[in-house]
Amino acid sequence: MFKKKDGYSSGNSLIGATTIEWEDQFKQNNVMWKVPRNIRMNDNIVVREDETAVFYRDGKALAYIDKPGRYALTSLNAPVVGEIVKFLSGVQQQAEVYYLQRRIMDAKFGSKEPYAFRDKDFGIVMLRLYGEMRYRISDPSLFINQFVGTFSAETSTDVENRIRDQIVMVIYNVLGKMKDQGVSVLDLPANLINIEEAVLANSKQSFDQYGIEINKISGLNISMPDEVQKAIDARSSMQVLGVNYLQFQAGKAMVDAANNPSGTAGVGAGIGVGIGAGAGMAYPMASNIAQGMNQQPPKEDETKVCPKCGSKVPKDAKFCPNCGFDFTSLDTIKCPYCGATIPKNSKFCPNCGKPLILKCPKCGSEIPPGAKFCPNCGWKVE
Repeated sequence: MFKKKDGYSSGNSLIGATTIEWEDQFKQNNVMWKVPRNIRMNDNIVVREDETAVFYRDGKALAYIDKPGRYALTSLNAPVVGEIVKFLSGVQQQAEVYYLQRRIMDAKFGSKEPYAFRDKDFGIVMLRLYGEMRYRISDPSLFINQFVGTFSAETSTDVENRIRDQIVMVIYNVLGKMKDQGVSVLDLPANLINIEEAVLANSKQSFDQYGIEINKISGLNISMPDEVQKAIDARSSMQVLGVNYLQFQAGKAMVDAANNPSGTAGVGAGIGVGIGAGAGMAYPMASNIAQGMNQQPPKEDETKVCPKCGSKVPKDAKFCPNCGFDFTSLDTIKCPYCGATIPKNSKFCPNCGKPLILKCPKCGSEIPPGAKFCPNCGWKVE
């Protein structure tokens, strides 16, 4: 069907045939190029090392050429469109050539519509995402049949739009699985690398059918609406300050009023807070504000020192607010065998070496230290 010819040339022949090649200036960001006219008899096709030329006629790919060289159509058995065929059959055959890039392509993607992420704390949060990817055509046959034959994609833009939409769907699928596993919207920024790796692992199943291989996902960014981001920031501030929502809002209103150079505006802001809360909430809120604003630091005998970071914390605190140290790990008990003072969570006494947590030989339940009978089956401890 095709005859390879040595050398490269361009220009028209006596019978109207031309030499066709994909010029470098149009190849940089395009994964596919369709020759903008039908193929005539004796047209020459130039194929380079990083290209695959596909001859396509009447909805079917007839030949794939991936060896560098110059090729010419030499017989009417080839996909030739000419006046002779049209005169004899009355049918205008569609014989076309598509050029495909074989090198790795870089592209950006982003969500056209927000993704509804149902969060246990914030309800439904509308997320938007964008990032970068690297891909290549791994199977020209599947690629040309899917994108040209099935999706009627005739330009590189058509192809890339389809790939972008598909990669966004894969990301949505990964986010859905993470949501089912209990991942909160607050955890997403810390899991971006894990999401990228999961998308790359799941892309094979989604893109193999198109003859596409995704090589890399990078620069993924998942953004939340401004109001949700503000709520997250406010929640973080409340946790750090140790106040509730009313105290936080009241304190914020007072700060805004203090920063306002107009005295009447500050009074109005304070009045607005009371009116907005309603008469029934005025006194409780005032009490909370007073408690939050007039809270005195704990006395020396009401504090204890964290053994990990040295911070002074309330005496009844179970965890250090500065480093998170667990104070319950310092609780002690008496060994029922030798009477030594030992850490509460010890499994063996460091003084006498006897086990503090016994296993019932009859039912396998744990028997607390000093117990004479198994609390589950009543077995007598020897």
